[in-house]
This record gives sequence, C-alpha cells and structure tokens, in this order.
Amino acid sequence: MPLREARTILPGATVGILGGGQLGRMMALAGSAMGYRFIALDPASDGPSAQVGGSIEAAYDDREAARQLAEQCDVITYEFENVDAGVAAMLMEQSYVPQGSQLLYTTQHRLREKRAVEAAGAKVAPYAEIGSEQELREAVQRLGLPAVLKTATGGYDGKGQWVIRSEEEIPAAYAELAKAGTELVLEQFIRFSKELSVIAARGSHGEVRVFPPAENIHVDNILHLSIVPARVEPTVLAEAERLALRIVEGLGAVGLVAVELFLTEDGQLYVNELAPRPHNSGHYTMEACRTSQFEQHVRAVCGLPLGDTSLMSPVVMVNVLGQHLEPIIQRMAARDSEAERLGTAPKLHLYGKVEAKSGRKMGHVNVLAPNTDAALAWIEGTGIWQAENEA
Repeated sequence: MPLREARTILPGATVGILGGGQLGRMMALAGSAMGYRFIALDPASDGPSAQVGGSIEAAYDDREAARQLAEQCDVITYEFENVDAGVAAMLMEQSYVPQGSQLLYTTQHRLREKRAVEAAGAKVAPYAEIGSEQELREAVQRLGLPAVLKTATGGYDGKGQWVIRSEEEIPAAYAELAKAGTELVLEQFIRFSKELSVIAARGSHGEVRVFPPAENIHVDNILHLSIVPARVEPTVLAEAERLALRIVEGLGAVGLVAVELFLTEDGQLYVNELAPRPHNSGHYTMEACRTSQFEQHVRAVCGLPLGDTSLMSPVVMVNVLGQHLEPIIQRMAARDSEAERLGTAPKLHLYGKVEAKSGRKMGHVNVLAPNTDAALAWIEGTGIWQAENEA
C-alpha cells in the first residue's frame, strides 16, 4: 500500500492520544522521557493517562473535543481500536494522523480483519458470516463443533463470544449475541497447543521491526502470563515473525500491530486477532528489550528511526488484577529473598486506576530472570496468583 505523506515530528512537539487508559499512560511515560508532551482525550477525569500528561475530558465520539485536541497537538495517535473511526477520519483533515482511519476501520470489524489477514498471505480459522439463526445452523454443519460465535465488532477479554459445543446451544447463542445489533461471525474451533503473539512496528517512512514473539497463557479469557523467549521451536518463532511483518506491511500500518496467533500440534500458525496499538502481551518489552513497545510506537508515529528490538533478558510478564493489587504492593515493600535466591528482578508497573475490581487489569509485573523457569518459579512462589496457576 502507498505510504501517506510522512512527516518527522521531533521531540518538543505535542502528541495527542485518542483514549486515556493504561496504554496511553505508558506511551506518555516513554515519550515524555524522549522530550514529547502528551494530551489524551478520554471520558474519565482522572484516568491513567491524565495522571502523567494533559487531558481533555470528553466522549470518544465528541467531535468538538476532537477538534480541540487537534488544535493543541502536532500529531495524533490512538491507544485502543474502539475509538470512533469517523472521528479519526475527521481528524485526518484537521491534523496529522499518520495511522489514518483505514486501519481502525479494518480492525474494528472481525470480518474485515480476517479478509485483510488472508490478503496478506496468513491463515485464519475457517469462518462464516452469520446473519440469522438458520445461517448459524448451516455454518455449524459446514465447520463442525465446537465452534466459536463472535460479534463482528466490540468484545475484548472473551466478551462477545460463545463457544458452541452442541446444536442445542445454537438458539441461545444466536439470541444472546444478536442483542449486540452487529454482524456475527462463526469460527471453526482451532485446537491449539500454544497461543503466541508478535508485536510488529512500521514507521511512517516505511521502516519495519518486529519484537520477539511471546508465549501467552490466558485464564478466564484474560491474559495471565507472557513468556519470552516463547517455548517453541526456532522455526516457529521465525515464521511467527515473518507473518507479523507481512501483515503490518500488507495493511500499510503505521505504529504497532499486535498479531495474536494459535499454534497447532502439527506446527501450523493461525492468526486469531489483530490489535493496531501497543498490546498487553508486549508489556514485557519495557525492561527486557532495548526499545520498549511504547517508545517504538512513539518513534513510528513521529517518523523517527525505529529502535533496536533485541531481547536483553528472559522475562515473564504477569498481569496484576484487582484481587492481586494489595498483596503485590505489600510484597514489593519488603526485601524479596526469593527473588534474590532465584536471580530474578521483578519490576512492578501500576496503572493508577481508582477502583480495584476483581478481574480488572490494575498493573503488571515484568520478572527479569536468567531463564523463564526462574521467573515462573518466582511468580508461583509468591502465592499471589495461585488460583490462576491452578486453573
């Protein structure tokens, strides 16, 4: 795809972020160290981004607020893909939005996303567009059971999905997901051996880089662990990186694209989802790589040369949910003899969210270690994530 007219936005400029959650916060922290200023547009008055940079309190589809953001910023990016694509398109006329709106338009809709992935030469699970209960029954006959019914738009951390295991579930599954008022898609269930993800970056001038693939473990549809190096064959790692680069180039993306993959027992890789932004499974880069995903994103959208993505240390990232917050804070206040014994260095990152709800992402810990077994041993030894480890 042709490059948009690229600009180089030097430090001292102001970066606007559509969205003010933890990803925007960590982007602002990384970019501020480089000399950039940040303003986030977000409905929350004291969200994670607002605590470390400027903010405009408004709904994501508030066009007047978006115009205000454009007036104050030299370049605009976004921190999550459910930002209103129409607002992004409007901003392209009034400001510099190197990522454009097409990438949002594609990745906000599962059917468009799957077609784009296939066009880039990567495999996705066999799927069918669903517009009625009868179409769902017919698709189940073709694709077999179990199968996963998903809303085409919205949904995260397992929301907007139903794993159909028997034909008797079809009416209830269709009725429940049809409430969303959007198209539905049925995917063949892929029996995977591991879940992987790769963060790829493409700068506004066309340079591409890829971070080492992460092996991901989910609990209750929420990411629990990202293990790097991933415990798979080197040929699988190389193929995962190759696919991620093909996708980011095929999309003509600027910034980061997280490519989530299923690895089957016979070594096949299927693309599950894309995220056009920094990603939870890339948080490990903050200490473990020469350049973090957040610095890389700023570099990409500002037209700077991309940074070295080399891994400096084995690492395991573990998410801190609401139920883990108090125990991990208390543990970090005391000398950690277990970390010293294992040779690990746990690095805590908290997002500044006001309310610690169970299951809500409140932060993460990057456990740097001589090997991933030592990092996993530290996580298990804390007892904080014991229920997740047993799941």
